[in-house]
Amino acid sequence: MIIFLYGPDTYRLKEKAREVVASYQKVRKSGLNLKYFDSTKLDFQDFIQEFQTASMFKEKKLFVLKNIFSNQKFKNSFLENSKKFTNSDNIVLIQEEGEINPKDSLFDFLKKNSKTQEFQLLEGQKLKNWIKKEFEKYSTEVEIQAVETLINFMGNNLWRLSNEIKKIAAFGRGRKITAKDVNVLSKPKIEADIFKTIDAIALKNKKQALALLHKHLEKGDSHLYLLAMINFQFRNLLILKSGCRLKMHPYVVRKTTHQARAFSLEELKKIYHKLFEIDYQIKTGRLDPQTALDLLVAEI
Repeated sequence: MIIFLYGPDTYRLKEKAREVVASYQKVRKSGLNLKYFDSTKLDFQDFIQEFQTASMFKEKKLFVLKNIFSNQKFKNSFLENSKKFTNSDNIVLIQEEGEINPKDSLFDFLKKNSKTQEFQLLEGQKLKNWIKKEFEKYSTEVEIQAVETLINFMGNNLWRLSNEIKKIAAFGRGRKITAKDVNVLSKPKIEADIFKTIDAIALKNKKQALALLHKHLEKGDSHLYLLAMINFQFRNLLILKSGCRLKMHPYVVRKTTHQARAFSLEELKKIYHKLFEIDYQIKTGRLDPQTALDLLVAEI
């Protein structure tokens, strides 16, 4: 059995993946047959061997498989062995962040032979409804003007929005949240200092970029916060350079438009991929955040 989750909305995608894993663990509490794999760092033979190994407790296995589309060799081997996965009682949960070429052979196969769910970025009324439901989780009402102000400040980044909503709801303590509350408690996604750091990176001024990053650290900003901000801004640059429109605070849009002129589309794709690799290495313990920041500046 295959479950296929994909799309650019990584927040809801990962939330759904956690839901699948939690459902599996509720029944099979040993955790011995829950396996995580990243195909960019994995040989297919290692994966298939693990898949075909009999379970010690004769229970279903759950394999969480990420980034399969970025490894052509792995992808081809997966398709060649596809019947082993579709006919098995074991579960393969495939997570793929971002857009996928609809003509891709693996994509076509998964759409036809798996339980599939796509996660597009929320916009318009769907985004507003999501924000209202998030506030409801904290037993908090919110005015429509407050919702719109929050969107103007944060865009449709659900990761940032979820953190802001939690903070604002705690402040409101059950009362109805107004636009004034949002203005007091929140601010545009990217701060001016972060833009200066991105500018230095854009100009390939590594010395200045490192100095600015260290300045952030000295004033108490965490390594992970800085990486998240840089990742978010380069994603914005990639969106703009690809010809799409940013629905964000006007200040953020103006600064991002100016920065986008310093990069080619190909450069932004490479940088965004590098940021993805660094994020993975930090989360798997292969790199500490401080080293990751230095490497990021050195390699761009």
